[in-house]
Amino acid sequence: METPKSPTLLPEESAASPGTDRTLAILEVLSVHGHAGKTIAEIARSLDLPQNSVFRIVDTLHERGYVERDSGRRYALTGKLLDLAKPKVGDKSLAACAFDALCELRDVSGETVQLAVRSQHRCVLIEQVASRQPVKVLGEIGLRIPLYSCAPGKAMLAALPAVELDEFFQHITLKRFTPTTLSTRKLLLADLAATRARGYSLDRAEGMEGIHCVGAVVLDGKDFPVAAVTVIGPSFRLKEAQFACLGQQCAAAAQSIRERLLA
Repeated sequence: METPKSPTLLPEESAASPGTDRTLAILEVLSVHGHAGKTIAEIARSLDLPQNSVFRIVDTLHERGYVERDSGRRYALTGKLLDLAKPKVGDKSLAACAFDALCELRDVSGETVQLAVRSQHRCVLIEQVASRQPVKVLGEIGLRIPLYSCAPGKAMLAALPAVELDEFFQHITLKRFTPTTLSTRKLLLADLAATRARGYSLDRAEGMEGIHCVGAVVLDGKDFPVAAVTVIGPSFRLKEAQFACLGQQCAAAAQSIRERLLA
């Protein structure tokens, strides 16, 4: 996976609102460090800001529920920002419309089922129903991974109009994460064509070794990809022989979600 980049402040003279710029930079710092969190002093050092300025901003974010503080006075992001950004189709919550179908797919597949959307050329996990198996694959809600290295991302890429797919290739650099990552445009385009032909996408340990997943795209009323559903599991249990059956199950779940969104 790619190493997160350290957030940086914009030059103050070019920032339309220095206070807003500092607030966003602090949120970005906290997003990089996840649940471990950062102290006021650590945030100030990483951004080269006065501690009193950082304290005022973080204290406001804490009061409004965007960050939480542990007993060691370390601050970490809560899920409030994600709540504000929960995807909708029309006036309907995508996650709410999908939840029953995700549960049904988990029950028939026996593996963890996830719902993902596109954001800034990444695949973002927005909902998950955990497998009941003792050994399972789980991801954090809000996890962002390259679109081309996972089944849900490739399901959405395969459904994009040609112009938007070209734009995607112009803005990203294909990298190899495992021996099976499709890290050339030719390989990826061939895989996307196969995805369109069969109606579901495959990830043969392309993002992380030892993990397989199968996915299908959720389309809106204009046949535009708004999300993707995926079954994900350890490769020792989720084997190639199961891909076709799981792919059909994912496609059925995606269609069920679409029907609820459009009802």
